[in-house]
Amino acid sequence: MLWIKSLHIIFMVTWFSGLFYLPRLYVYHAMSDDVISQERFKIMERKLFYGIMTPGAILTIFFGVWLLQGYGMTGGWLHAKLTLVLALVIYHIYCGKLLVDFKYNRNKHGHVFYRWLNEMPVIALIIIVILVEVKPF
Repeated sequence: MLWIKSLHIIFMVTWFSGLFYLPRLYVYHAMSDDVISQERFKIMERKLFYGIMTPGAILTIFFGVWLLQGYGMTGGWLHAKLTLVLALVIYHIYCGKLLVDFKYNRNKHGHVFYRWLNEMPVIALIIIVILVEVKPF
C-alpha cells in the first residue's frame, strides 16, 4: 500500500503543479496584446491542461480510491478532504472552460481575476494537508 500512497502523492503534486500554473498562464495571456503571444499561450495552456493536469487529476483520484479501499479510512477529516477534492475537480473543469474561452478568443476576465483564481488551489492544498496529517476530527 505504500507504493499506492506514493503514487497518489506523486500524481497529486503533478496535478497541483498544473492547478498552480495554468491560472498564472491565464494572467499573462489576459495581459498580452499581440497575436504571436496569444497563440503561444494557447499552445502552452492546452499542453498543460491535457498533458499534465488532467492525467495528474485522473491518476490522483484513481490511486486515492485505491488507498481508500486498502486502508478503509474513516472520519470527519476524510469527508472534509473529499469535499475539497470535489471542489478541486470542479475548479479543474472550470479551468478547462476558461481554456476553451481563450482558445476561441472569448475571454471576459482581466488579469486581476486570474490572479485571485490562482490562489484557490493554494488554500485547498493547505487545508487538505492539515486534514490528512493532523486529522482534527
